[in-house]
Parts: sequence; C-alpha cells; structure tokens
Amino acid sequence: MIPWTLLGTAEIPNNGGQLKLTQRGNEYSIHLAGVRGELMNNRVHSSELALSELGCAHIKNKESARVLVGGLGMGFTLSAALQSVTRSSTVIVAELVPEVIEWNRGALGDCAGQPLKDKRTRIHLGDVALLLTAKQAKQNRGDDYDAILLDIDNGPEGFTHTDNNNLYSLSSLKAIRGALNPGGVLAIWSAWADPKFITQLKKASFQVESKTVRAHKGKGSRHTIYLAKKAAA
Repeated sequence: MIPWTLLGTAEIPNNGGQLKLTQRGNEYSIHLAGVRGELMNNRVHSSELALSELGCAHIKNKESARVLVGGLGMGFTLSAALQSVTRSSTVIVAELVPEVIEWNRGALGDCAGQPLKDKRTRIHLGDVALLLTAKQAKQNRGDDYDAILLDIDNGPEGFTHTDNNNLYSLSSLKAIRGALNPGGVLAIWSAWADPKFITQLKKASFQVESKTVRAHKGKGSRHTIYLAKKAAA
C-alpha cells in the first residue's frame, strides 16, 4: 500500500479547523485534521459535476451568462460549470481559504482540467455569503447571476465553517434570491436530504425540487442536489 504524503495544510478562518491536502499516487484527498474525516477526493466527484450540470441546464445556450460557484474544493464544480455554459459566459468562484486556491493552481490543477486557467473564470477570495449579502445591499442590477452553485461543507448542515449555517437562514436565502436574475437557479450540494430545508427554500419564494445523485458514476453514497428557481419575470 502506497502511504499518504502530506502536501499542505491550511487554517479555516474563524476557528473552523485545519485542512490537510494529501496525496497517494494519483489520488488526492482534502480532509479535516482530527476525527471529522475526508471532505473530498479526486476519485469521487460525480455529484459535484451533477451540481453544475443541473444548476446550469437552463443557461447552456445563453450568451454572456453569469454563474457564481461557492466553494472551489478540487475544482470539479467549477470545471463542470465552465463546460455547461457558453464561451461568452463568466464563472466567478468564491473560496474562503487562500491555500485551496493555491493547491488548485499547483498539485490539484490537473484533477479537474485546470479550470482556474480558463479565461472565463474569475476568482473571489472570501466568504460567498458575505459576497452575496454585499451584492444584495448594493442593489446592482445588470450584473446579477443566472445560476448560483453552492458546494460548501456538507450542505445546509455545514460543519467546517460554522458561519456557513447562516448562509441557509431565511434572510440569507432571500438575499440570494435577490441576487439572481429572473428565471435564475440556486443549486446546493448536500450529503443528505432534508425536507425541512425544502420548506425553508419555499419560504424564501423559490420554486423547489431536489435530485438524488450518486457520488461516483452511478454508485457510492447518495447525495442531494437542491434546485431552487426564481420565477421568471
């Protein structure tokens, strides 16, 4: 058995814990130090691809679409978003931990096909929740998003950064809805299904459905993609 090699560590802001990037042969893993275990692995990413494919399905032919990806991870969600939109579109990826961005520029880059090098990619270093809240406060029309894809922690019950739970509060969901263009879609990855969260999305005036997807090419763990649509004008 090839041993794991530690490639890097990173502190999550606001006492969120420590991330570790490890490698074993062609396999990469990002996990939390301690007992909480693996967050992502480059061999298991089918549900991350599904997040982008489902969340961007309505804009695959739209020129100059704007997509926001919350959470860079290993780059698979970003890569799939870029493949799901037109060449004139822009995909902004918001990542809280600067080391994660550097890992994707380095050792992890080839895993998802170097999406950070795509000319349509824009990087925002910071909390996606604060980005969306500030966006709504400024009320800038004309640069709203056609899709917002959130792949943060384990979903609405995020544990690596406790403030992420605030992202799924009713007030935050309403702010996200305000940052979407009419007909825009908020897609959220979750490690499990939660009927209460569907109710929360509906309270924020979204049209909601959920999809069950597998972690790895039709097998493995079952994950949930919440699709929350803002009504067309």
